[in-house]
Amino acid sequence: MWRAMPRSSTSALPFVRWAVTGGTGLVGNNLVRALIERGAEVTVLSRRPPRREFAGLSVREVEGDLDDVAALSRCFEGAEVVVHAAAMVEIRHGGRADFDRVNVEGTRNVLAALPATARLLHVSTVDALGMRTREAPADEATPPAAHEEGVPYVDTKRAADRLVQESAADWRIVYPTYMFGPWDWRPSSGKMILEIAAGKGVFAPPGGNNFVDVRDVVEAMIASTERPRGGRWILGNENLTYAEAWGLIARVTGRRAPLASLPRWVTQTAAGALAIGERFGLREGEINSAAVTMSALPHYFSADLARRELGMGSTPVADAIAEAWRWFGERRRG
Repeated sequence: MWRAMPRSSTSALPFVRWAVTGGTGLVGNNLVRALIERGAEVTVLSRRPPRREFAGLSVREVEGDLDDVAALSRCFEGAEVVVHAAAMVEIRHGGRADFDRVNVEGTRNVLAALPATARLLHVSTVDALGMRTREAPADEATPPAAHEEGVPYVDTKRAADRLVQESAADWRIVYPTYMFGPWDWRPSSGKMILEIAAGKGVFAPPGGNNFVDVRDVVEAMIASTERPRGGRWILGNENLTYAEAWGLIARVTGRRAPLASLPRWVTQTAAGALAIGERFGLREGEINSAAVTMSALPHYFSADLARRELGMGSTPVADAIAEAWRWFGERRRG
């Protein structure tokens, strides 16, 4: 059985009874495990219980999904903190109705089912914020970037944020950056590690991102529940180009580092060609016009506010990659 290396935080939890949506995802599953390790009573919303992601954990599963307000109410009953981490996360142009149903209406249902006395921790994404440069990274006050509009994931996460901020709930919002770490069951961001480990990282996209250890994100999330209502924090760590991040992954997994970053004109040409094909019925796969366009953007962010107010950790990204790679290896052998 795989075991994560010990974390530095051993402080008592501010609240005991927690309810979590999205508990099978990377951030949700790490959060559930951290809470249980520190003595919390955790209830999770689960579409098909029992879930393998909770095997061996003292977790109460309530069957249901974000469409079901009654199931959400059962899940949240007695909770002191509700963490809404469930979302539809895909970068493409199609399927707007599904994104609206999960990300916007799902959030509206969470708010409708939220107990009056519970604190709400809403897990958003830095894609809902604006962008700046690596030299002057974006923060919580940076206006949204217009050039990302039209991507349903981005649009609906921004809309969900507005719902939360305009509600009467006792809310806090966190904006995780690109997370690496263990318990990435699907996998989500860990797919980048697996693809480079398989030798697919020859040429990196020209953009960049902020990368962070998911366990640092979880500790900051827990700390945010002690803060006054209305707080918003970017949870991140290192700003890296994709070529730099892929080089770290290659070093950890024993592969060759990318030869170079693709020129921006190449990604622009590819995105344009894909967009034409999609208009004529080309199916949007993982490589599509929206994903290619976003891979060239400067997703650079500052987590200074979270460091000051939440004690946000700064585990080296290489260590987070190594822990994720170790977990993937143990899972394959298990």
